[in-house]
Amino acid sequence: MTAAHPRPAAPDSAIEVAGLVKTYGDVHALDGIDFAVPRGQILGLLGPNASGKTTTVSILATLQRPSAGVARIDGYDVTAHPGRVRELISLTGQYAALMEGLTAAENLSFFGRLTGLRRGDVARRTAELVELFDLGEVADRRVGQLSGGMRRRVDIAAALVTRPSVLFLDEPTTGLDPRSRNAVWETVAGLRAEGITVLLTTQYLEEADRLADSIVMLGAGKVVAAGTPEELKSQAGAQTCELVLAPGTDPAAVAALLGSFTLLPRTDDGVLAVRAPDGMATVAEVIEVLQTARIDVADIGLRRPSLDDVFLQLTDAG
Repeated sequence: MTAAHPRPAAPDSAIEVAGLVKTYGDVHALDGIDFAVPRGQILGLLGPNASGKTTTVSILATLQRPSAGVARIDGYDVTAHPGRVRELISLTGQYAALMEGLTAAENLSFFGRLTGLRRGDVARRTAELVELFDLGEVADRRVGQLSGGMRRRVDIAAALVTRPSVLFLDEPTTGLDPRSRNAVWETVAGLRAEGITVLLTTQYLEEADRLADSIVMLGAGKVVAAGTPEELKSQAGAQTCELVLAPGTDPAAVAALLGSFTLLPRTDDGVLAVRAPDGMATVAEVIEVLQTARIDVADIGLRRPSLDDVFLQLTDAG
């Protein structure tokens, strides 16, 4: 008997996208994008508004059909086998989709029963997730009483009740304070150990830098850059020597003094930056000029390009 969803040969990638196109009339939301995510890795999908991030996730999650191209989850085509793909994935939106009147453990059990798990399996899986996400202290507290960060951890745990192969995380730390954000980052990073592949969309470039094994940047429906965070940062140009001027120091006068260096445009008051192609050697030269002129600075240091720099350069999102 032929299986309803014949399993393809095990692919190297958990997510494969090739020539993906999505049009709405004359509008190309996606215009032939390509990328792949190896099993057990985290991909950061970045881009300004209307770049195609949401459309890409919607197609991979079988919520929309592509106009052209191919998208696969664990080797299954999202168009040809949407039912099988839905069994392999889980999707967590920007805001926790939990029942506030239920406890954390009850929410996990609820989602387990909703997905068809038997009562005994639900109890075992709930206990596993409570331990995995360190929810013991809040398991019997109503979700409505939990902090934003803890609610998000429960939400991510609920998304893993069915042991998905691929987890889509959409803006997982939106609106969280720094402490809660760090806690969620630790939770997401821990998914690697579980062998779960994660596609992360985020507006926090620091988040992508910290969590993602690789990054795909979209702009106007096209891939404008792809690589590891370090590879992308290397594309943003040389390092810079950044100076925070002492109060009362005239930035224009200091800029004139540093005329032999390549100054970069800055928008922060009291902060200047020059290109530092020779790294610390350039910083030493700047310090020597400042000392000779008896110019005081509050801080000086070598700054490497950030993902913010890459994002602004490549997506024209300034």
